[in-house]
Amino acid sequence: MTPRARLWLVFLGGGALAALLVAACLRLPAFGGPRHPYGDRAVGASLSRHIANTIASVNFDQRAFDTMGEMTILFAAVLGCVVLLRQARDEHRDPPLPSEVAAPVRRWALAVLPVALVTGLYVVAHGQLSPGGGFQGGVVAATALHLMYLGADYAALERVRPVDAYEIGDALSASAYLVLGFAGVLTGTAFLANTLLPYGTFNTLSSGGTVPLLNAAIGMEVACAVVVLLARFLDQAVEIEEEKGE
Repeated sequence: MTPRARLWLVFLGGGALAALLVAACLRLPAFGGPRHPYGDRAVGASLSRHIANTIASVNFDQRAFDTMGEMTILFAAVLGCVVLLRQARDEHRDPPLPSEVAAPVRRWALAVLPVALVTGLYVVAHGQLSPGGGFQGGVVAATALHLMYLGADYAALERVRPVDAYEIGDALSASAYLVLGFAGVLTGTAFLANTLLPYGTFNTLSSGGTVPLLNAAIGMEVACAVVVLLARFLDQAVEIEEEKGE
């Protein structure tokens, strides 16, 4: 395809997309209005399934299929980084020397680590009740482990972060989300339909049917994916070096 043809293709595609966006914006409710049709329906659906957090209801019930797509994007991104950042033939591993950490940094990093880890797990566990959920809590829990790198050294981080185990956890958690989805099909409803479990008592940890399970699967997947992702980048920065003379 010639550059001129590609330019015309971009203009035509961009023009069509712009027309669709303008048409969609013209049908939006008035800004700042007291009522929003989608919001009313989303809140009603959330309450009918005993989910206190409407955002969690949208993510893991009303639009759970879209959330599966976001999870797949993260999984594919991590897989791509693992492939691209693997140790090449002209590279070798040079274990880093123990680092000297200032006493205040060591003290505060190691003190905050368990607090941050518990906070991340709390946000995941209470995703259907309060702001937050699997995505946010998973990132907090994963980054909390890396305070060990700041408070001690890279060797200490490797002891609490076996990458192979987190790679397996990433795959298992992504598979768990799919299994929960297909379980709805096997029971005669629809993929990812929230009909497998009772909705429970409103505003309790066991409420919401399958929403807590899907939220937990996402939390585990995000935490494991972020750990694996940071591990590959840290390996490149700390351990993997090019062979001398190459």
